Amino acid sequence: MADDGELLPPTLENILEQKSLKWIFCGGKGGVGKTTTSCSLAIQLASCRESVLLISTDPAHNLSDAFGQKFNKEATKVNGFENLFAMEIDPNSSLQEMIEQCKFLPYIADQNGNGGAMGGMMQDLAFAIPGVDEAMGFAEIMKHVKSMEYSVIVFDTAPTGHTLRFLSFPGVLEKALGKISALGGRFGPMISQMSSIMGAPVGDQQDMFAKLESMRAVITEVNNQFKDPEKTTFVCVCISEFLSLYETERLVQELTTYEIDTHNIVVNQLLFPGKTSSCPHCTVRHQMQQKYLKEAHELYDDFFHIIQLPLLTEEVRGPEKLKEFSKMLVTPYTPA
Repeated sequence: MADDGELLPPTLENILEQKSLKWIFCGGKGGVGKTTTSCSLAIQLASCRESVLLISTDPAHNLSDAFGQKFNKEATKVNGFENLFAMEIDPNSSLQEMIEQCKFLPYIADQNGNGGAMGGMMQDLAFAIPGVDEAMGFAEIMKHVKSMEYSVIVFDTAPTGHTLRFLSFPGVLEKALGKISALGGRFGPMISQMSSIMGAPVGDQQDMFAKLESMRAVITEVNNQFKDPEKTTFVCVCISEFLSLYETERLVQELTTYEIDTHNIVVNQLLFPGKTSSCPHCTVRHQMQQKYLKEAHELYDDFFHIIQLPLLTEEVRGPEKLKEFSKMLVTPYTPA
C-alpha cells in the first residue's frame, strides 16, 4: 500500500524484485495488448531469473505472431534468448487426444483402437462438462508443473471471462477428483468385476484411481500456490476507455473472490499528441483517455502500481522490438 500522499512506482519492477513468484498471469479484455505485455514481462524476467516459461492459454495464440517464431504445446526456446521458453496450448486438441488414446480407461477400447460403445459415451460425457476446454488447458500445464523446471511461469491468458473460469478450475477440479476418488472406494469392487468380465486386468481400474488421486494432490498444491501472494500475482492489462476500465474492475473483484493477488495495472495504447499537433482527433481522444486514466488513479492509487504505455506508430513484433518495448515496463515512459 502507498504511503499517504505518495504513489506506488508506476513500473513492474516490483515483480522482478519478488524472487519468490512462480506464477504470473497477464489478462484483461480482448485487444488491449495482453500478449505484448506478457511477452515484454517475460523478457524482463529472463534478465533476472534462472529460467522463464511463457504459456499462451488463449485459443487465438498470438505468441507465435509476436515473436515471429512457431510455438506448439511443447516448451520451445525463444530465438535470441538462452533462458526464455514459450508454448501454446490448444485445449480442444488436448481433449480430443485424451479421448482418442483412452489412456485413463484403456480397456474400453476395441481391437482397432476405437473407443467402442463406452468410448463414445466417455466422449459425449467429456464434451458435456462445462469449462472442459479450460480443464484440458490446466491438465496440459500440470505436466510441466510436477517437475517445475522453470523458476517462473508467465501466462498470456484468454480474454477476461475465459481467464476467470481457468483460474477457478483448480478448485473445481480438486472437488471433482475428490468425489471420483470417493466413488472409487465405494464402487471399486464392482468395477473390478466388470473389468474381469470385459477381459481387462483387474489392476487397471485401481491404477486409474491411484493416478486420479495423485493428480488431485498436485492440483491441491497448485491451488494453494495460486492463493499465495508470495508465489502468484495477476497483472491486469487495459486501455483508457470506459468498457476496458469496467472490465478491469470486474476482474479485480473476481480475483479478490478467488483470493488471487493483484497489485499491478498496465494501461496501454495511450496517446500523447505533441504540443504543435494539429490533429483534432488525437486531441479529443487524448482528453478522453486522460479522463478515464484519472478515474483509474482514483480507484487504484492506494494499492496498485499503474503503468502507462504509449500507442506506438508501428506494431511491436519480433524479439528486438519486444526487448525495446519491455524497457518501458521498468522505466516509466516520458512523452517527447
